[in-house]
Amino acid sequence: MRCFYLCALLSLVLLPSSAAFAQAPERNMTKEKAIWSELEAVSPQALPAFKAATEAFDKENYQEAARLYQEALKTAPEFDPLYRRLGTALVLTGSEKEGMALLEKAVQLNRSPENLITLAGMLAYPAPGKQAARAALERALNLAIEANTRNKDTGDPSYPGLVAELSLDLDRVQSFRDATKQMAARHPDLMQTHYFKAILAATDEDWVTAEDEIKRAEALGLDPQAVKQFLDSGIHTKALVWRYFHYALYLVGVWLAGLLALFILGKKLSNATLRSLEQSDPNDLTSSRQASLRKFYKMVINVAGLYYYISIPVVIFLVLAISGSIIYGFISLGSIPIKLVLLLACCAVVTIFQMIRSLFIKQKEEDPGRSLRLDEAPGLWALTREVAESVRTRPIDEIRVTPGTDLAVYERGSFRQRRQDAAERVLILGVGVLNGFSQNAFRAVLAHEYGHFTHRDTAGGDVALRVNKDMMKFARAMARSGQATWWNIAFQFLRVYHFIFRRISHGATRLQETLADRVAVHIYGAKAFKEGLGHVVRRAIEFDHLASREIDKAVAARRVVQNLYELPEAESDEVVKSIEAEVSKAINRQTTEDDTHPSPVRRFSLATRITSRNEPPAAGMVWELFTSKETLTTEMSHLIDKRVQAAAF
Repeated sequence: MRCFYLCALLSLVLLPSSAAFAQAPERNMTKEKAIWSELEAVSPQALPAFKAATEAFDKENYQEAARLYQEALKTAPEFDPLYRRLGTALVLTGSEKEGMALLEKAVQLNRSPENLITLAGMLAYPAPGKQAARAALERALNLAIEANTRNKDTGDPSYPGLVAELSLDLDRVQSFRDATKQMAARHPDLMQTHYFKAILAATDEDWVTAEDEIKRAEALGLDPQAVKQFLDSGIHTKALVWRYFHYALYLVGVWLAGLLALFILGKKLSNATLRSLEQSDPNDLTSSRQASLRKFYKMVINVAGLYYYISIPVVIFLVLAISGSIIYGFISLGSIPIKLVLLLACCAVVTIFQMIRSLFIKQKEEDPGRSLRLDEAPGLWALTREVAESVRTRPIDEIRVTPGTDLAVYERGSFRQRRQDAAERVLILGVGVLNGFSQNAFRAVLAHEYGHFTHRDTAGGDVALRVNKDMMKFARAMARSGQATWWNIAFQFLRVYHFIFRRISHGATRLQETLADRVAVHIYGAKAFKEGLGHVVRRAIEFDHLASREIDKAVAARRVVQNLYELPEAESDEVVKSIEAEVSKAINRQTTEDDTHPSPVRRFSLATRITSRNEPPAAGMVWELFTSKETLTTEMSHLIDKRVQAAAF
């Protein structure tokens, strides 16, 4: 590759010949006057002829110059500059043999840089368009290197220039590199310097630099046609590819920096939220600081969600680039493992297809459970309206009962309806949480859920929900297609981005939960809130344990699942202790950045700082608000039994 560029590219451009390098277009008069002084000391009568000969030489009247130099030589037979200039003039008039003999004589008399460089130039390029044999070029290069080493005039580019040109002719990479570096250091604005730098860059396969340097040489006077030939040899195409590759790398770098910025911003927001909750007045339910923090969180979540979709083209590029690089590496090595290459190509195609497809798959969304009619629990409906009035907000429009221990709210309607607070408000109520739930504690929990409505937590979140759904669809698609592997960069991106997005969005929900707690505690007191939250935590663990035990027994005995809401309590002290330990652990755990809710013990601690309105406590249990507990629990148990039977048999 290097030999090709060093030999082929030279033929594109005719640089100045050795004569031109040996004799600068504009003569250095300081050096010339020094020569005059030396000649005058040797032979004063030879000086006028020497000056006249030099004037004729500079006008390219080489015949006259040779005659006058010969005249001067008669009275100064040992003055080496006369042999050098006379030899050069003779060579240029076609008397190559006589001229070369005089140039050799000049070097014998004095191995000065001027004598050496002139002999080197004439050996290599005895006439315009004529190049010497390789042996002569080899000797010329050695002479040029010696001349360049001896030369103390760093302002003369002809010395390193001739070394570079001869090295290029002979495919001597190192000497060409050294001479080019010298040209660049001493003569950065010369056309020849940029020309040599372009060739050196092409030799090193630095296509972008090669293109830049040859264009700089063109701006300094290089033939445009030669530049076109140089670029059309494939350098422009390769430079274009590398430029786009570099742009892509910059884009990936900026993208990675964006991911890091999102992660850092999420951390700082989380810390700011904790400080705000610690320092703010818990009795100020309409704190402007908390409102600003919620708005900022919403903006960051929207940006993070948008960033996921911006990231998809970047990840697709990385998948293609990495797969293509591996395949290209095999091709460069000369060994192509067909099966591995096909596997890489297939994995890349499948990954990209699944990533794009996940954005357009529409999943059918269904409301959880079933709607609870007014006649099934008139007391419960009345209680929800009572709590709404206490919180001073609009009551829920629908209650949906589920078999589990869920307890949450959401809004159903268009984005515009939710923004205008005109959407339907829905309460999800898990039947499994109701056993042992007092109405007083339930009111506090329900007030907490209404707090989400008053703070408009349920009105937004579209971006976060959409992003989470798309990430989950992509993850499931990757798992089904066998692409959820450690070496799949798209899957690793999904893991990393889900981690970052989870940290940001969960920080927002922890803030929402804490502010909703304030609403509940302010109205119904810390005691009722603590009882309600503690019951929800305990009941989730108890029901899961009891239901799992009964389902396992039913599957083993191939029988119908009994009413899961009427099961006897734990049968042994060991089981009771295990449940209690699990409940204690769940309540007293520390809050982590992966939690959507602060830990219960932390929420209890914050609740004690809130002043309550001291609402009169409510008597009775939640089940008393239903028309028929048995009918509802039997229905929910049958629903679970059907699912168990379908899964097991």
